[in-house]
Amino acid sequence: MHDAVPQAGRAGPLALLAARRFGPLFTTQFLSAFNDNALKNALVLMLAYRPELARGLPAAMLIPLAGALFILPFFLGSATAGQLADSHDKSKIIQIIKLTEIIVMGAAAVAVLTQSTWSLLALLFVMGIEATFFGPLKYAILPDLLRIDELLLGNALVEAGTFMAILFGTIAGMLIATSHGAHTVSALIVLIALGAWGASRAIPTTAPSAPGARVEPNFVAATAHLIADSRREAVRFRSILGISWFWLVGATYLSQFPTYVRNYLRAEETVVTLLLTVFSVGIGAGSLLGSRILKGKISARIAPWGALGMALFSIDLWLASPSRELADPGALLGVAGFLKAGGHWRILADLLGIAVAGGVFVLPLYALLQTAGDEHRRARAIGANNVVNAAAMVLSAVAVIGLLAAGMSVPALFLLTGIATLAVAAWFWRLRDVLVPGGETAAARAD
Repeated sequence: MHDAVPQAGRAGPLALLAARRFGPLFTTQFLSAFNDNALKNALVLMLAYRPELARGLPAAMLIPLAGALFILPFFLGSATAGQLADSHDKSKIIQIIKLTEIIVMGAAAVAVLTQSTWSLLALLFVMGIEATFFGPLKYAILPDLLRIDELLLGNALVEAGTFMAILFGTIAGMLIATSHGAHTVSALIVLIALGAWGASRAIPTTAPSAPGARVEPNFVAATAHLIADSRREAVRFRSILGISWFWLVGATYLSQFPTYVRNYLRAEETVVTLLLTVFSVGIGAGSLLGSRILKGKISARIAPWGALGMALFSIDLWLASPSRELADPGALLGVAGFLKAGGHWRILADLLGIAVAGGVFVLPLYALLQTAGDEHRRARAIGANNVVNAAAMVLSAVAVIGLLAAGMSVPALFLLTGIATLAVAAWFWRLRDVLVPGGETAAARAD
């Protein structure tokens, strides 16, 4: 544990956010997630509403390509990122990454101003590389900065901050559609990158968890070894699978919000933003609720209940939704018109329930990933988690495309997700009693 961690009573959320051992890290990761999503959404809107920028290629092809370019580095570089994080001072690597991000965002600002689609796509790939190397760091450094009884709260705040940053960044990306939008977005992403670098400079230094650990140059072999090593730690690997299911479910819902709102609820894009807001706030609230329930004690006992909540609210969302696409009534509903319909409040309540339950489900799994197993392999375990998470999101995209092409409705997709999550809840029931009391390493009792 890092020397700077005080031994006083457990800090509350505001006190922890104000503390130098956590506040700068939280600010850095929040601003970074904000920038990633602001630029991605700006590019998506440019492709969707300015087809001439696609240079003759359909936006329906380029928009998924943008997502794929961002996620591809997680497959290619997560193993190396984990090895690097374990073998060096994590705070210094974060500072280097955030410094390079200023250069990347400067280039992105020029690409936005010149409306260079292909440059932006290339820069999305570079941003994906930076996110790949930053991901293991922001979670692996938490046990170095926080006491074991603060770790759940720290994870909850990071999780809540990430989803709020996704929301705010997505909304900020919409500025591209306003007058002088290109100038506004360009200036914003550079300023945010400067802020992230400034915040990163205040993150306390940490000792390498595995000094001298070898960094494997062959990323294919490194990834294979990474996954194989993670499977030997039963608690960690089940946590990885659970976290990946959380992201698979989240990706499924988020990808279908636009179609669901437009074709089944007959509402405007502003209602999509409303659903995204409810979902993001719910994840954050669920993470904080999980921390409060567990009172700092790292345990998987609430994970099956979180999965059960996700499942039941998903099934009720299916029941509350139209069974088929609605006929075009002319004008689409705005937020005010949407909220006037009583049935729509049930839909919002179900989405909030799914998100809150998801936060409760995933929070202890992140904490177990950090604490259960060999502490010298912490960042590499998180790197393995990122690889499997990325695979889960790709699997979600492929499965959704296939099911929709086969004629399944979006509400039926929600039902299928709920039924599958019931099985996940049952599977995790056996993991509910795995603990990390008093900072000791958990015994691998999952089997």
